[in-house]
Amino acid sequence: MSFTAIEKMRQDNLQRFGRDLGPMQPVLTKATPSGNDLKSAALRFVHERCEDLRFSAEKSAEEERTGNYLGSSIKPGQIPYNMQMDIDRLCLERELEKFIDSGVAEDAYTVYYCFLEMFFGHYGKSKKMVELLSEFESNGSSLLMKHRDHYSHSVYVFALGLAIYETNSAFRKIFSDFYGLGAEEGDAAKDHAAACKFLEFWGLTSLFHDIGYPFELPFEQVISYYEVGGRARGDKDLYFSYKNVDSIREIDAQTQKQIKALYGRDIKNSDELLAFDIFSKLGETYGFTEESILECISNRATHPEKCDLFMDHAYFSSARLFREITRYLDGSALSRMHVDAVSAIMLHNSLYKFSVSFYKSSNAKAPLKAELHPLAYMLMLCDELQCWDRTAYGRNSRTELHPMGADFDFGGGRIKVTYSYDIEEKAKIDRYMDEYRSWALTKEGKEPRLKAYSDMYGKKQKFKNDIEKIVDTAVAPLTVLLDLKPADRSVKHTYISGSNFLHLYDFAVALNSRYSYQGREREVDTAQLESEFEGLSLEYQLSNINQAKSFAKYLNAIHCFYTDRPVDYEMIKAFTPQQTAVFAPMEHARWVREHISMGWSAGDEYDKLGKDKEERKALREQLRMHVLSLNGAPTDEELYQHYRSLPESEQDKDWLPFNSMLELIKKFDGLRIYQLQE
Repeated sequence: MSFTAIEKMRQDNLQRFGRDLGPMQPVLTKATPSGNDLKSAALRFVHERCEDLRFSAEKSAEEERTGNYLGSSIKPGQIPYNMQMDIDRLCLERELEKFIDSGVAEDAYTVYYCFLEMFFGHYGKSKKMVELLSEFESNGSSLLMKHRDHYSHSVYVFALGLAIYETNSAFRKIFSDFYGLGAEEGDAAKDHAAACKFLEFWGLTSLFHDIGYPFELPFEQVISYYEVGGRARGDKDLYFSYKNVDSIREIDAQTQKQIKALYGRDIKNSDELLAFDIFSKLGETYGFTEESILECISNRATHPEKCDLFMDHAYFSSARLFREITRYLDGSALSRMHVDAVSAIMLHNSLYKFSVSFYKSSNAKAPLKAELHPLAYMLMLCDELQCWDRTAYGRNSRTELHPMGADFDFGGGRIKVTYSYDIEEKAKIDRYMDEYRSWALTKEGKEPRLKAYSDMYGKKQKFKNDIEKIVDTAVAPLTVLLDLKPADRSVKHTYISGSNFLHLYDFAVALNSRYSYQGREREVDTAQLESEFEGLSLEYQLSNINQAKSFAKYLNAIHCFYTDRPVDYEMIKAFTPQQTAVFAPMEHARWVREHISMGWSAGDEYDKLGKDKEERKALREQLRMHVLSLNGAPTDEELYQHYRSLPESEQDKDWLPFNSMLELIKKFDGLRIYQLQE
């Protein structure tokens, strides 16, 4: 049993109605239950190991005492609080599954969305923290010489850490021992509790480790002017540094008190906090003082000339995240694990490699052991491993050869990864191989390289060896292999439509308001729309977001597209009956498949058992049963016929919202829909 509150609701319903009406236990889909591949291991971690995630014994006791449910579904008070927490976890599992299948930024977006809703209160408070990274990369990174995606990359890193934790008992014990969680193999309750802690704090570490890139990118854009033609950066290069850094590193008085309670130290800014934490964990092993590491950290933003003319995004990521953490805690207790997540981020880029271990020098220090800082260890390991399926933005990066995919086997606590390259690039690889063999005979001149292929090829195994210099892989022995295969881009579901991630949220807000404001779309205030949207449970918010994500696909099917840029095409003001006849069945199929995936069953028992309209609605959520859903795995044809069998009033629900949305989305950043010229 993985979803205990859902099961309790099922047993309560059995007692109430004398029949097993549901809700049924969610299943682990599209993954092998005992598989050691990335998808199976990561999803199994969420599905099975994180049992009772975010449960509240206090709220459950209050529900028992008052007879009133405290959980939200489509409305507040419809389901038990812990059942809502179970459904939230299922949402995260399903969105992570979609992302691992596709790797696209839109699916990374909903993983971020789930995490922020679950652990930060709600997405709206922190959305700019993650959206800004994607916007900077997609719009500004083409001006750089070298740069690749960090938005989808971070979600891959997140999934890798979950998979390693799930399959590696040695790391699980290290993590549990380090934080005094007392989890032992065979103690299910403590094992689940430790896994829930790992999910929360590994999520903080991995998903936000690169959010500081918008601070690094402008610096690199300036430097790039001097690197054209292969010129190395040097003392005479033009560069800038940041001033007024106190605006991001200062710590409020309340948080200072919490830090004093945690560590017995007066600490006034995040630089001091990071230096103290990193020194406490690594100082003795690597032979540095708290004062020296504080100087290294503080120079990151203000004196890049002391850091080889590089601006370290990790500094800004850690400072930015710490401010966000203290904001969402809102007076709640700061924990050591919060601080460790932030210090792990500070270490992951250049600080550890070049100011602590000096891993590329002749007198390099020992690689990091997991026992010293489990979150930093996992971040550095997964950050290095995740080099596949990353969009290349920089001018040089676009011409280099990087792996398009990776197949993992985490069996036996080991990591065996086969990186796959596009077979269409074989001519480039053959040319490199010829150059390498010629060079190997004489060893004259510079060794040929074809990044990243050359780093993984041959006896040197530079890619693997560099990882082993950074982290001690004894806890997770590493094997790296190469493969050539045809590229499969069908999973990317990319279309002509395009804007930014703000519009996914705006689309969803507009879709949620489709029934309340038809004919009055221009009158309603956007803040009111967002407030109504935020009142929904995570499941219903995601349903609207996923409907919005599908909009590009529907428009493509009717030869239309959306954009926030002025284009010379015919603007669409309303969809024609011919157009709606195309995409309405597509939307119905999406809705049914979504409900099946989320564990809903087909039926109308809630209508028969409920005494009035509100009770019937609540029973529908408690049974997770819907008259318009289907059971099993219906085919496309079965879904189409099911749509055709619906009353016209139900069919209209699959296209009318989009006409209303045409008016509503005009309120958000000038987005418009256009017809392709035939």
